[in-house]
Amino acid sequence: MLSLIKLIYAFSRGSFFANYRVLYKPNMKTPKRLQPLIDDGLIDEVLYQLMSGKEATVYAVTSQGEIRCAKVYKEAINRSFKKAAQYQEGRKVKNSRRARAMEKGSSFGRKQQEDAWQNAEVDALFTLAAAGVRVPQPFGCYDGVLLMELVTDGEGNVAPRLNDVILTGEQALRDHEQVMHYVKLMLCAGIVHGDLSEFNVLVDDFGPVIIDLPQAVNAAANNNAFSMFQRDVRNMTDYYAEFAPQLNETHYAEEMWALFQAGELTPDSVLTGEFEFDTTDADVDTVLEEIKAAFAEEQERLARIKLANTGEEPE
Repeated sequence: MLSLIKLIYAFSRGSFFANYRVLYKPNMKTPKRLQPLIDDGLIDEVLYQLMSGKEATVYAVTSQGEIRCAKVYKEAINRSFKKAAQYQEGRKVKNSRRARAMEKGSSFGRKQQEDAWQNAEVDALFTLAAAGVRVPQPFGCYDGVLLMELVTDGEGNVAPRLNDVILTGEQALRDHEQVMHYVKLMLCAGIVHGDLSEFNVLVDDFGPVIIDLPQAVNAAANNNAFSMFQRDVRNMTDYYAEFAPQLNETHYAEEMWALFQAGELTPDSVLTGEFEFDTTDADVDTVLEEIKAAFAEEQERLARIKLANTGEEPE
């Protein structure tokens, strides 16, 4: 049995169940999806299941003598992630045959769609790590299994999710500032997380670590990017504001997006959380006049086309 001291410590770190599994891992049966990686020598042993979510099940494994995690993506029919197509808008497919198959929705196309969904996270992890964002180090994606770093605390225990951590006001302000910096770096790299919340951030001894990126979207090519970006920032700010209420008065999403649209956002941009909203009332009469003028211009254009094609004057 764990000692009372260890139990209290585990609960205080928000990672009791992670500690319990590390110390008392069962001799579990190897999941079917992980067996090929064992056969190929990519995984030595499956230790225990870390978690099961809406898009994947994650296991702690040993690989090349190190403890890592294996994220097994669920098939589309079993995945409860809503509006997946909305997130895939703007993603480029280099192979034209694959792109056509994905558009037609053939069995081959659906397979390619799944591969693209899974590889999007690998690509995002490599891109964001290079941009200076703290994310788990990826080691590769193999047949729907992402092998990556297991984020731990200083004692080797699995790092807790942010929603399991109690913060002081000072810590909340500091970590919120760090997360906003990461969000800024992500946007500078052209990426919006798309599902960022306290459930998709781990906290180790060095601060926040961003995780879960298969739904990451192209900031410039996805029509929903701004609304997703606003939601990401709002989710994070709302959580940290539980410990530092003054954060409720900030507007980092609007500030960063305005700079991004103007081509002025850089990794070194100093953020203030302040933004001046446009409160000017819309001039409805002017808008209606512009619409009428545009309609009249279009009618004249059609009349000229008819005259050129038939020689007849428009009625």
